[in-house]
Amino acid sequence: MTNTQRVSIDKQHPTAYKALIALSVEAENNAAAAGLDPLLVELVRIRASQINGCAFCLRMHTGDARKKGENPDRIAVLPAWEETGYFSETDRAALRLTEAITLVSDGHVSDADYDAAAAALTPVQISAVAWLVTVINAFNRVAITSRYPVAG
Repeated sequence: MTNTQRVSIDKQHPTAYKALIALSVEAENNAAAAGLDPLLVELVRIRASQINGCAFCLRMHTGDARKKGENPDRIAVLPAWEETGYFSETDRAALRLTEAITLVSDGHVSDADYDAAAAALTPVQISAVAWLVTVINAFNRVAITSRYPVAG
């Protein structure tokens, strides 16, 4: 990291940031209404933030997940979720879709990734995951661009 002073884009345009927060609340409410586990919601946020390298969001959402009762082992192995027995079929479908949406520039959301999600998730759950991922990717970009501080 450099010492370059960054504009905090949330403070520069607070109404846009407030709209993003409102969208986040709506996405979380939709996920709950779709029957997605609140722990899975946090895992989706963590996984996208891992891919994007957003330390601020990682710290926030790992803390939120632990407060909600998430198993620290599941958080620890999340980058290698496919290799473990920690995750349900629903979790796996949501995590695969999370990765595909977050890495959209690597070939869009492939039919294979979408079909895998559709095999385990209802249409409303697919939509809820997609909105959660869309929002966390936006928050990652706000935090990374503004260089939100993360200190130990």
